[in-house]
Parts: sequence; structure tokens; C-alpha cells
Amino acid sequence: MIAATCWVPKGVSKSLPVVAEPPSKEEIEEILKSGALERSGDSENEDDEDMDVDAAKQTDEVSHALAAADALGKTLNTSSGTNFQDITDGLRELDMDHYDEEDDGIELFSTGLGDTYYPSNDMDPYLKDKNDDEEEEIEDLAIKPSDAVIVCARNEDDVSHLEVWIFENSDDGERNMFVHHDIILPAFPLCTAWLDCPLKGGDKGNFIAVGSMEPAIEIWDLDLIDEVQPFMVLGGIAKKKKKGKKKSVKFMKDSHTDSVLGLAWNKEFRNVLASASADNTVKIWDVATGKCDITMEHHIDKVQAVAWNHHVPQVLLSGSFDRSVVMKDGRVPSSSGCKWLVTADVESLAWDPHTEHSFVVKLWDVSNNEPSCVASQNSKAGGIFSISFSGDSPFLLAIGGSKGRLEVWDTLSDAGVAKKFGKYNKSKVTSPAEP
Repeated sequence: MIAATCWVPKGVSKSLPVVAEPPSKEEIEEILKSGALERSGDSENEDDEDMDVDAAKQTDEVSHALAAADALGKTLNTSSGTNFQDITDGLRELDMDHYDEEDDGIELFSTGLGDTYYPSNDMDPYLKDKNDDEEEEIEDLAIKPSDAVIVCARNEDDVSHLEVWIFENSDDGERNMFVHHDIILPAFPLCTAWLDCPLKGGDKGNFIAVGSMEPAIEIWDLDLIDEVQPFMVLGGIAKKKKKGKKKSVKFMKDSHTDSVLGLAWNKEFRNVLASASADNTVKIWDVATGKCDITMEHHIDKVQAVAWNHHVPQVLLSGSFDRSVVMKDGRVPSSSGCKWLVTADVESLAWDPHTEHSFVVKLWDVSNNEPSCVASQNSKAGGIFSISFSGDSPFLLAIGGSKGRLEVWDTLSDAGVAKKFGKYNKSKVTSPAEP
């Protein structure tokens, strides 16, 4: 299943992502101590030892059989009419102890013309130039500035990971999608948020925050391939203790104490990340320092979604299973804010991009302050868990759901959308409709 999707702005990703350095011995020990990985080396060594024992046993059996045949031949050859010596001689002639050693005069894969070697590797049709392999590998890893990048959080066969997809337009106008690389996650992912806070220096970064069934928020560097550790972790479990049948858990300072269900990055204050949790709280994090600045407890049930206002970046919206939506101003966190009651649990929400005073949960035409449904899509993704509009191509909608299939819907291909909003196609404006 795909639990969350988000778009990475075009041109942000490194044209050639860097392959991460393998972790040091100390880092591996820390990972093992944290319980993120199970120690599997011992079992592998046991398998190797078993294989060695079996091989030695087989060798002993062959030697024993030859010796037995030899003795049997010498003994029975004189006591019966059967010539067992022929069997012994035959086994010796086959020389089974050295059957896998090649004769110097044998030419494998020869054409029969005596071409056992070529003056140079370039002339050998069986050898490929190493430079060609390297160029192909570089070409496969390269991300063009025109490529759209989609990150989806997936769980499949009890394995959790992030998939980094490339969505490209070819020269002939055809669209192509493929997985560029993935990142293995230690826990079931529930939500994601892209952020460009320059955590590694420079002007911008390319990171993704991941909320999961664990209370920690992991931040991964999308410009690294084969990375096994997050760049930063916000909150989480400090240690676990077991006393008899009871388990006690100690959390990091100001950490969530339950699953992280929603994340929202602030585009104006780029070091600010909001999180929503099953512990009924909303937290505001400073990712530059890795610390929680504000904890808000204005809901009485799980908080599923958070969203920063497009026009007033200090204003945060939160939706909860207590069937309420609350608007808070980060400048006055002690204020109770504004609260609206709705008829069902709030799963997701979004601000209207055209006005600072409106928010929704379905795809609507909100012109003239008269909401009406414009389009719908029968997706093959199963139960829909995540939808996300592209910031670069505002009519492209990424869809992920229970069947684990990532879809991209060009909403402009719908006649109703094209008629209503087709005039916005070439203009550089935000999407006229948001989820």
C-alpha cells in the first residue's frame, strides 16, 4: 500500500545523486543497539559452517567409497568370478577428485579458428568497455532539471520504504514513470513532507520528513542513494526497559509519545515543521536545531492532519478524530484559536490557495463562493490514502492507495476541468483547485 505521496520541485534534486558511504563499525553497533535491525550475521555464519561440514562430509564419503571399492576388488576378485578390479580401475581413471580442473589445452567458447585471445580488449566481442558501463550507470542515475520527482511512502510484505519516482516527458511527447531509487525505513510510514531547509549548508536542501507508527520523525536526504540512516531524527524513544511482565519506555525530550499521523513544512519559515500525532498533540519543530519549540494540546483525540496557511505563514490548521478543525496562530500559541465542528473524523485538509480564509477536503470549484464538484476519477489505486498536486505542473495529481500503485492523473484531460480551468494551463499560477 502507498500511505503518502509528495512532489519534489523540478530542478531541486542533484543532477547526479551521491552514493552514500557505508556506515562505520561504530554506526552499525549503534543501529544494532537501537533495535532497528536484527542481528543476522550469526545465522549466516551458521549456514556457512553447515555448508563446510556438508562439503567435508561428502569428500570423506567419496574417499571412503573409493577405498571400499579398492578393497572390495582386491578381496572379491580372487573369491568369485566377478571382476571388481575393473570398477576400481574405472573410478581411478575418471579421477573424480580432480574432475573440475580444466586441461590447459581446452579452449572454451572457441569458434574453432584458434582465436584464444585478441590483440586488444576493444577487438574482443565478448568484452564490453568499462567506460561504457560507467557511462550507462551515470545516465541511469542522472536526474534532468525537466524531470518531475515524486516520493511515495510504501509498505509491502512487511517491508517499509520510500520510493523516489521520476516522471518525465520524452521528446515525442510520451510520459514515462520509473523508480529511480528507494530508501528502506525501519517503521510503517504514514505521512511525508518535503522541505528545502539547508541542513547541510548552502542555500537550499532536498530532504523529506517521514512520520510513522513510531513516535520519531525521520528526515532523509533525497540526494543520497543507498543511505541506511536518516540525516536527522526528531524525538523518538530514548530507551526501553523490561521489568518482569511490564515494559517501560522513556522518550526523548518533547517527543511525541505515539504515531506521527501528519506533517506540514512551512515554505516561508523554512526551518519550521509541524507534526500531528495519535497522542492528541500538535508540535512545532525547528529542524535546524532538531528541537521542539511549541506543543499544542487543543484536541481531545488523534490529530490526523496539519496545514500552514499560504498567505499568513504563521497560521496553522489542524484536523482531528474529535471531529473538529482548529486554526491557531503560532505567534500566540496560548490562544485557543478558532474551532469548527464537522460531521466526521477529519482525515485530511487543505487551504484554498486563493484566499487566506477558506479551507476544504474534496476537489471543488470555489469561484463565486459557491462550491461545486468539477471532476471525479475512478482510480485503480484501491482505497485512496494520499493525493498531492504538483507545484510545477498544477494540473498533475499524484494518487496512492491500498493496492500499492502510484498513479498520476492529468486532471486537465477531464472535459469538465479543461472547460473550467483550461485557460490557466500556460500561466504560472498555483492550481485553481486543491484537495
